[in-house]
Amino acid sequence: MKLHLHHVEARQGAVWVQQGWQVFRRAPLPLTALLATFFIGAALLGLLGVVGAALALAVAPLLNLIFMLASHQVVQDRPISFALWAQPFKLAPERSRNQLRLGLIFLVCAGSVLGLLSGVDDDAQQRLGEAMAQLQQATPGEEAAAREALSVALSDPELLQGNLLRLGAALLLSLPFWHAPALVHWGGHGPLKALFGSCVGLWHNRAAYAVHGLVWLGLMLAAGSLLSLLLALLPALAVMLVTPLSLLAATVFYAGLYFSFMDSFRFNAEAAP
Repeated sequence: MKLHLHHVEARQGAVWVQQGWQVFRRAPLPLTALLATFFIGAALLGLLGVVGAALALAVAPLLNLIFMLASHQVVQDRPISFALWAQPFKLAPERSRNQLRLGLIFLVCAGSVLGLLSGVDDDAQQRLGEAMAQLQQATPGEEAAAREALSVALSDPELLQGNLLRLGAALLLSLPFWHAPALVHWGGHGPLKALFGSCVGLWHNRAAYAVHGLVWLGLMLAAGSLLSLLLALLPALAVMLVTPLSLLAATVFYAGLYFSFMDSFRFNAEAAP
């Protein structure tokens, strides 16, 4: 199926965030459940040891496509179900095999990155976990010391360096896989062509994707500032809000991927979802 690149203005990157939020508002529980199911499934696979962790990594690229399919369902006023996870494998057998090949390529790449970055901040991560646990279990008289210990753990330069390295590596790894599963699913591309097409699509609209990233960065900084304020005033509440706020933000982010894909690429009518 012939693929046409489509150019959008830089401001469209902010619109994608807004569209993701609008889709989320129309189906907050099903979309959140879809993402939570992925995380729970990955955690359960992790209990199986190396094999389970490898399977979880191999499935990860499909998450973008599953949310694109889910957002399309919402736009079409159709219900979302967990059957979406099987939809990429209901088309032509070759496309199913190409999705599996993409997963294998991602597994090899992600495993290599994780191996290179292993141990860069293990001590800092352990201290942070201990500080958070100490704060949750602290009595009223111990809260001040526990907050101070958490503040020290969060400001550890080793922790910041490790997080920056992971963020940079994750960003570089995500670029070729950003739209690749969708290009296989809707465009019938082979895995290597899909990986290349994803990079080309991102580069072609780099200004819009840069704005998209900056908007999300601003939202994350605002949320971080709010949590820091709550940590000083209501530490227990701040710790409790970290997971739900992270899940909400991630769900809205993934819900907006459908619109970035449809704005970046054009297929003929036969290839429309």
